[in-house]
Amino acid sequence: MKLPRRTFLHLAAGTAALPVVSRIAWAQSYPTRPVRIVIPSASGGPTDTIGRLMAQRLSEQLGKQFYVENIPGAGGNIAIGRVAKAAADGSTIVVVANSYVVNPSLFDKLPYDPLKDFDPITCAVTTPMVLAVHPSFTTNTVQDLVALAKANPGKYSFASGGVGSPGHLVGAQLRVSHGVDLVHVPFGSAGLAIGSAIGGHKAISILAPVATLPQGEGGKLRELAVFGGTRLSTLPNVPTMAEAGYPDILGENWFGVLVPAGTPKEIIALLHRQTVEMMRSPDIMERIAALGFGTVGEHPRGIRQTDCI
Repeated sequence: MKLPRRTFLHLAAGTAALPVVSRIAWAQSYPTRPVRIVIPSASGGPTDTIGRLMAQRLSEQLGKQFYVENIPGAGGNIAIGRVAKAAADGSTIVVVANSYVVNPSLFDKLPYDPLKDFDPITCAVTTPMVLAVHPSFTTNTVQDLVALAKANPGKYSFASGGVGSPGHLVGAQLRVSHGVDLVHVPFGSAGLAIGSAIGGHKAISILAPVATLPQGEGGKLRELAVFGGTRLSTLPNVPTMAEAGYPDILGENWFGVLVPAGTPKEIIALLHRQTVEMMRSPDIMERIAALGFGTVGEHPRGIRQTDCI
């Protein structure tokens, strides 16, 4: 299953209340105080990882403190709703996953309007999901796991990073498309989900590589397949779902960086440029590749439309 693709909105055109010279001067002195980077999940997951990389590098690049605040709950809605009401002055940034555009179809009411309440900085990275099992499982392939689950309907469950997360959605697709009766158990973050998986409480997990890789390397989990179009360089011996015999199931997540709507375009342009330069720097690219991420952020081209795919 290909998870929803989302074209980010056009960045806001202006802040008419301020003269052009004043706005430029404001952007040049930005930030004047610490900047909060909100993560709509608990620590330890892929969104948290990207946010902490941003906080460290932006603090170095701009000479002011950027810090992470984790606000988990309601599939990210609590955090995103709070940021929607924050001052539109560049002092609050939020890193979102594709649940940002999935949640409107899952929840009757949201505390934010995804079409009106935010302006995008960039789409930072993408990552596929990884299907893994506890070593106590005798299954070594996806087909083995499917056969085991079909022979024991409702007996086995899988952990994901939350309702509406890519792990949840591709797990649901596997269940619906191939009649695999696996029970979904959502957690507040990939970090919490992976803790349950390595403890054997939920012996199956569908999570991002950043959560799975260290556990696989330590022998605490066994990766069966990657839900991406190609194998990961960090998991060269782990097949894609297509190679495992399930070409109809594809699950990738993207991570976008947003600010409250109405943030001055000069500040957005600055944050866009700094974030993209960070994501394109060789050391960051090496670090995120080792965690299973792929860079999306483009070279600075001013205020433009950016696709998260």
